[in-house]
Amino acid sequence: MKLKLLVFLGLIFFPLTSILAQEKAQKPNVLFIAIDDLKPYLNFYGFSAVKSPNLDKLAERSTVFMSNYCQQAVCAPTRASLLTGLRPDRTQVWDLKTLIRDKNPDVITLPQLFKQNGYTTAALGKVFDQRSVDKKHDEISWTEPYKGKYKYPVAYGAPLLGHYQNPEMKKKYANADEKDMDEVKVSTESADVPDDAYADGAMINEAITDLRKYGSAGKPFFLAVGIRKPHLPFVAPKKYWDMYSRDKIELAPWQKHSIDGPPIAYHSSGELRGYADIKASVKDDEPLNLSVDKQKELIHGYYASISYVDALVGKLLGELKSSGLDKNTIIILWGDHGWHFGDHNLWNKHSNFEQATRTPLIISIPGQKSKIVYQSITEFVDIYPTLAELANIQPTQQLDGKSLVSALKGDQKAIKDFAISQYPRKNGKDNFMGYALRTKQYRFVEWIKDFRTTQKFDQQNVHAVELYDYEKDPLETKNLANDPVYKKIKEDLSSKMHQFYAEQEIKLRK
Repeated sequence: MKLKLLVFLGLIFFPLTSILAQEKAQKPNVLFIAIDDLKPYLNFYGFSAVKSPNLDKLAERSTVFMSNYCQQAVCAPTRASLLTGLRPDRTQVWDLKTLIRDKNPDVITLPQLFKQNGYTTAALGKVFDQRSVDKKHDEISWTEPYKGKYKYPVAYGAPLLGHYQNPEMKKKYANADEKDMDEVKVSTESADVPDDAYADGAMINEAITDLRKYGSAGKPFFLAVGIRKPHLPFVAPKKYWDMYSRDKIELAPWQKHSIDGPPIAYHSSGELRGYADIKASVKDDEPLNLSVDKQKELIHGYYASISYVDALVGKLLGELKSSGLDKNTIIILWGDHGWHFGDHNLWNKHSNFEQATRTPLIISIPGQKSKIVYQSITEFVDIYPTLAELANIQPTQQLDGKSLVSALKGDQKAIKDFAISQYPRKNGKDNFMGYALRTKQYRFVEWIKDFRTTQKFDQQNVHAVELYDYEKDPLETKNLANDPVYKKIKEDLSSKMHQFYAEQEIKLRK
């Protein structure tokens, strides 16, 4: 029995030992797959409603991080943080308009680090959020020109507004400007078109071409592929919609605010409200109480979009394998944040709750044959030091994360005790930041006026506090911050949070 166990452990650990030992002779390639708005609605995260056979297959030879959290649940800040290895208060990217380099002109991004160490670095699709970088997708990060435009089948042409292939819609609004389209764009579409009639499918064709080119060049590569679905609008070829029966789709069981939850923790679901079909059913000043049919339509569209993405990832990984590049390529796949589907009466992301902040993260190393499931807490800021260590590259800046290489070896020991997410809110003229500390069992949140962790903390500025117990209340139905039973737990978590604030403030001054 002991011999069998040793053999089994050896099969798990050998690939990583081998990759670290051989890097000086042959550096590993990196295939970096970013998926927009993908939450852990996947079989290997225990969610069986979605059909994703290619991602399931990848997970069978990867480390699956079960408790991974983003730093801020919205596109630009979370990506800026992940790709610099710095938390949002250090990047100072908290919105969808601040440029990373305006605030951090000398920061070394993750692909830039690989570029400085002899790698070909290239990007297609949405890797950074385009609103936080220059028009060349942070030109200094890449050795190759960024590819943001793709070839579409002649029979269909480019999608309208980058999204829609419905022929009637394309004909009717062919000459409309973007402002006009804001009044007619819809939240879902199921057009009977091939995969590459939509942007992601066309982009994957380009990515496969690049994979062949860089793979045959005799130089290690860092290829970043950013897939835009399942971001709104939920558009995917009809065949992926047909994989699901809308009647069987289940809705969020808790569709109201938490008992004793502070109003500042919630938002108006403004992103979804921007679509014409939603505007027609709900007034701007009303809560977004969608009908059962509309909720099921949106969830159906999200499922279909994931299955579409799954097929595209399968196509890309098929090329990696058939070319033999899989033997020396690290594959990392992540979704940039979660998504609310009516829970807490919320839609979209933009919160500190579990459904917005928990994210999928899987890493496969060359030669890995079996799945490792890592249960302890991890964060997106941990990706930068992890990939650097796997490639035997020394980061040149002070990072906020920790390497996850020990987890890739199968070590289940906790690398950190908690994750920190944050989200800004405006309340009248006042600005607040909500900081959420997530342990394996609890989430503790402080909403603080006019504060960043780069400043000295003042208890008087705390506006509201939240506390949730996931063992007893996984749906966050009741805020326990004022429950006397949880007084000691609240004090302990508050102490950890304030220690974190102090460490971050000191770190910035170094």
